[in-house]
Amino acid sequence: MINFHPNEEQRQIQDMVRKFAASVVRPAARDCEEKRQIPDDLLAKFWELGLVANCIPEDCGGYGFERSAVTGAIIAEELAYGDLALAVAMLSPTLFAYPLLEMGTEEQKKKYLPRFCGDTFRVATAALTEPRVTFDPTEMKTTARREGDEYVLNGRKCLVPFAGRADLFLVFAAGAPGSGVAGVEGYIVEKGAAGLTVGAREKYMGMNALELHTVDLVDCKVPLANRLGGSRGCDFQRILNLSRISWSAMAAGVCGASRDYAVNYAKERVQFEEPIASRQAVAFLLADMAIETDAMRFLAWKAAWMADRQEDCTREAYLAKLYAGEYAAVLTDSGVQILGGHGYTREHPVELWFRNGVGFDILDGLTLV
Repeated sequence: MINFHPNEEQRQIQDMVRKFAASVVRPAARDCEEKRQIPDDLLAKFWELGLVANCIPEDCGGYGFERSAVTGAIIAEELAYGDLALAVAMLSPTLFAYPLLEMGTEEQKKKYLPRFCGDTFRVATAALTEPRVTFDPTEMKTTARREGDEYVLNGRKCLVPFAGRADLFLVFAAGAPGSGVAGVEGYIVEKGAAGLTVGAREKYMGMNALELHTVDLVDCKVPLANRLGGSRGCDFQRILNLSRISWSAMAAGVCGASRDYAVNYAKERVQFEEPIASRQAVAFLLADMAIETDAMRFLAWKAAWMADRQEDCTREAYLAKLYAGEYAAVLTDSGVQILGGHGYTREHPVELWFRNGVGFDILDGLTLV
């Protein structure tokens, strides 16, 4: 039976992250957006929470707590409630560490996981998305072919968080082109590898604080030992599912932020001697925002619950992302509409949440639970 009541540990983590998002993330969001950068001390404050090292085994320097996709979805939503760009940035090390934790060989874990247990924010990332309108993660154009004792990677990636300063990349490529999701594998590429070139920083409608780059791979050679999971490979479908769960949870966070701000504004904004919240048109918009945000969370948590039980949650994760992508733009737009002309100004954060909300329908692979 599905239980959507967080346990005591999850409630404590939720409360801690919620307070962090309110006191640290939200106040810094606008300045980071305008300056298009995230201060290192902000990332350091997140690192002090120990949320990444929590799941890493003690023999690798971590705390050895059991990893949970539901807990990860809770963390992702609370951080995104503060700000989406900062949430993705803060969780970017998990793009490399979590697939390695779950699917890496013992040698890979011992070599790389201790790097995520120090006192300093570890900049690592994953390269999944490719720059084409018809991009399908199950049909990668980036390829990996074996040549002797090495794999040779060729292709182009985009929307790679912190690629400009990451020292570890997890690159997803088709080891067996035409085989669909079963043919996609992950490859560990270290900074400075021959054939790996980080392109210029990309510019988008939203998430301007987050550094996103293109990455080119031209005959980039990596040792056989750097294939995620070694000879057995990795379960790319599960990685994709966990990414979609996290992305859907973040959508719920952004929509929840817009909803709460709009509710407070509608209660305080008085026109014709009454709060605009008492008007039916506004009340209906607010009700829809509440209903659809809860639906996003339900879908994300259901998929996460199945993932924790090692069940196939491909359908549920896909539906969660599809739903989030469709409604995030609608709900954050409602936040702008409720504020009227004020919603169009940068004096209020609803315009930022709208610009970020539009991206949920087209972005993929930027976060992982």
